[in-house]
Amino acid sequence: MTVSSNTRKAIEDLLKSFETAQRTPSDIRLLNRSINTVTHLVNGPSSSLDIKIASSAIEEMSRAFTMFAPFRNVRKVSIFGSARTTSDSPIYALTAATAKALADHHFMVVTGAGPGIMEAGMVGAGRENSIGVSIRLPFETGANSVIAGDDKYVSMRYFFTRKLMLVKESHAFLCMPGGFGTLDETFELLTLAQTAKSVPVPIVFLEVPGHPFWTPLMKVMEPLLLDHGLISSSDTSLYTITDNIEDAVSEITRFYANYDSIRFVDDVLYIRVKRSIPDEQFVEIANRFASLAGDGVIQRTTATSEEIRDNDVPDLPRVSLKYAAKGFADLRGLIDALNQF
Repeated sequence: MTVSSNTRKAIEDLLKSFETAQRTPSDIRLLNRSINTVTHLVNGPSSSLDIKIASSAIEEMSRAFTMFAPFRNVRKVSIFGSARTTSDSPIYALTAATAKALADHHFMVVTGAGPGIMEAGMVGAGRENSIGVSIRLPFETGANSVIAGDDKYVSMRYFFTRKLMLVKESHAFLCMPGGFGTLDETFELLTLAQTAKSVPVPIVFLEVPGHPFWTPLMKVMEPLLLDHGLISSSDTSLYTITDNIEDAVSEITRFYANYDSIRFVDDVLYIRVKRSIPDEQFVEIANRFASLAGDGVIQRTTATSEEIRDNDVPDLPRVSLKYAAKGFADLRGLIDALNQF
């Protein structure tokens, strides 16, 4: 295979960037894995379509990462809902009012940037508090008028890269009534939380007063799934159903009253909190939730060397445990208890 001058230039630029990049050893190790993956695409049995998908996905994610980067330390709520909802619908008005309330609590709103519920969320939050991640579809011409042309907007080709960004970048989720696409996003979100493939987040199913949507849907699904042994009873704690804006906003804001974030280091779960728990109350919490730890031990600690090296909120106090549960449903009670302080 003949290597073009452009390819040689790209390789030279890559090597130079590795020499000058201010990256942690962990970052360098992961970037080397990416290079090894590209090498396998070059020399392996990958088809042209395989290479096209891989290349496009990486390019899309890179653009999205760059767009989100300035807002990395801002709490964000992703709103899921139907593109078919019209501006005169009560669901539209409910979405806009809830988004405004979230923006008033200093949350940014992330939507798919299309019409309907996505537009309503951005109307409520305002352009300055909105971030858009759209999907290119034959029947959707582009971003809605609220976010079109804004620096906080990116367009994507693949649903899977778009869903990744909507989930990865958000600290809470507001699920409004919607069709197949909304249900797909919602149930993938629940799956990620149930299996601990994401991080613990508040998930709110909001419906119009007097016109329930999630209540009848889950009233059918929950008993069916439980009767067949397909979910655990604690899995229903992964979400909250309400028709009240104040309750929806409170569910999201209370989740971060003291809780900040989590990280696994060497199979130990570290829960980072804004304020340390007083001695007597911590002993009670540790005893009450001891079953969540494989060895029954929950303790207070400080940042690990890995967290310090990565500058991962190293100054915050921590609670650590060898988390024994399979998903994050059982962790919610402990987070709620820590949020009391």
